[in-house]
This record gives sequence, C-alpha cells and structure tokens, in this order.
Amino acid sequence: MTASASERIAATLRERIRSGELPPGARVPSTREIVRRHGVAMATATKVLTTLRREGLVDTRPGVGTVVAGTGVVGTAAVGTAAVDTVIAGAATPTARPPSHATRASDGTLDRATLVAAAVAIADAEGLSGLSMRRVAAALGVATMSLYRHVADKDDLVLQMLDSALGEMTVPTTRPRDLRAGLETGARLIWRTFRRHPWVAPAMSLTRPQPIANGLRYAEWLLGILDEHGVDAATAFSTHLMLFNLARGIAINLEPEREAQAETGMDNEEWMDANEGALRAILSPGAHPRFERVLESGYDLDLDALFEFGLQCVLDGLVPALEP
Repeated sequence: MTASASERIAATLRERIRSGELPPGARVPSTREIVRRHGVAMATATKVLTTLRREGLVDTRPGVGTVVAGTGVVGTAAVGTAAVDTVIAGAATPTARPPSHATRASDGTLDRATLVAAAVAIADAEGLSGLSMRRVAAALGVATMSLYRHVADKDDLVLQMLDSALGEMTVPTTRPRDLRAGLETGARLIWRTFRRHPWVAPAMSLTRPQPIANGLRYAEWLLGILDEHGVDAATAFSTHLMLFNLARGIAINLEPEREAQAETGMDNEEWMDANEGALRAILSPGAHPRFERVLESGYDLDLDALFEFGLQCVLDGLVPALEP
C-alpha cells in the first residue's frame, strides 16, 4: 500500500530524530514550514506533528514551538534515573516531559506522595487527557494495580493532585492591612497556581467544590482579610468566589491552548496570522469599523495582562463597596 503524504513526511522526521540529526530539545518544522517545504495542505501538516506527538517523539512548548522530546528514541525501555528522579521529586515543570517508560521498581517503594508527584508531572506535561492509571504506573515502573493501594480510582488521584498543586501556594503568614492589597495578593496566588499547572482550573468546580484541604487553607486566609475589615460572612465568601472564578475563568483557556499547540504546531499568534484572511473575509466593508481597528492595531492577546485588567476593574468596584 502506498504511504500517504503525512506518513512519508512523518517517516522522514522520525528518522532524523532517531539518527540524532534532531537532538532532544531541537525545534522540528512547524505546520506552516511543512506546508511550504512539501506543498501539502495544512491538515496534512497537522497530521504529521500529531503522529509524532502521539509516538512521544515531539512535544509543543509554549513560546518555543514543537521540539524533540525526551531521548527521541522509540521503544526505549528506560529513560535514565535523572528523568525518573525529576518526576518522583515533583520537580518537573509544565514544559518538561515525564518519562514514558521507567525501569521497573519494587511496588514496595511506592507511596501516595510519590504517586501524586508523578501524576502531577504527567498532567503538567500532557494535560489531564494524557493522564491514566496505566500511564502513571508506566512512569513509575510499577504494576497498575499497585496504584489502587494508595488511591481509590482516577477521580481520587485527581483530587490528591489538586490538593498537592494548591499546597504549593505560599500563603503569607500575615495579612496585608490594606483591603485592596490583600485581595490582590489572594487573587494572584491562585492565578499563579493555575498558570503553573494548566490542568488545575478545568479540574476544579465552582458549583460542586471538591474537598481539598489546601484549598480551605487558601480560602481561610482570604476570608480572614475580609473579616478583619468587618465584611459579613456571606459577602466575604461571595467575594472569595468571585475572585477565584475570575482567575479560573481566564485560566480555563490555558489547557485547550496547549492542546491546540500540540495538535497544530502553532501558538495562538501563529494561528491568528494563518487565519486572519478567513476572519477578514466575513467582514462586510465598513460594517465593522471598530473591530477592523482592533485588527489593524495588531492586538496581542496576553492572558496574564487580561487577568490583571479584569482584576483591577473588579477591585475598583469591590473595594469601595466593601470598605466601611
């Protein structure tokens, strides 16, 4: 059977990775580069990178692009102790890729903290869609069933992961005397947590809050600020929820954007550049002058800036209403 264009291009890139021509961390051609070099459609180019990503050969790093991941070798039995230690220590960053296979260890060495740290590292690198009990077991080099000695199921594991992620927040030992400064500090604490772990925001619920001990620790600190300013309990809790959901509502875009980058090989700016023509095609001449001015201005969507803008606007209204 004749190989398709995407299969041929993927095979070429796969060989370049295996041979070491493209070492770990090296950028691989983006979808636009593949389209230009090989004269194929964007859908074909996207399929090439998707195939390599699913094989564990490439990873998409925000602000960098698609790069060679791990050792770049298919079918490797181990990835080395340094990578395993990084996952077990919980030191993996959102752009780090956890090991897809690890040297099998004795189940007796596994504890809940190690299990949760490995699961967090996987979710940081691949999102919750890449997390499974089997995937975590493979990263730790243990039998899948051994995980159930420490967590009841995947939902329980995610709950423990949330507690671990929220536990990373360094809640100040004292509360700012100024109400606005205190609310700003609290909102930025949760925003930074969502930023550090993009899977956390979509995993949490506003209407059906999960029992998370470290979430209560954070809430208690923020509610204390409001209590010290004489805000009644119901209003204080509504304020806490509003600030939490401001951050969460913006942060929910982090995980889908990372998945889209992995699928297309383009960050959001590259995607906008590639699709600007289609957007302009639906604009009737003179019918949308204000939107056209936005396009002409070269508006750059920055989620951090959007969060700060929203936070300041909310506080402009909240603080005067809450202060005696």
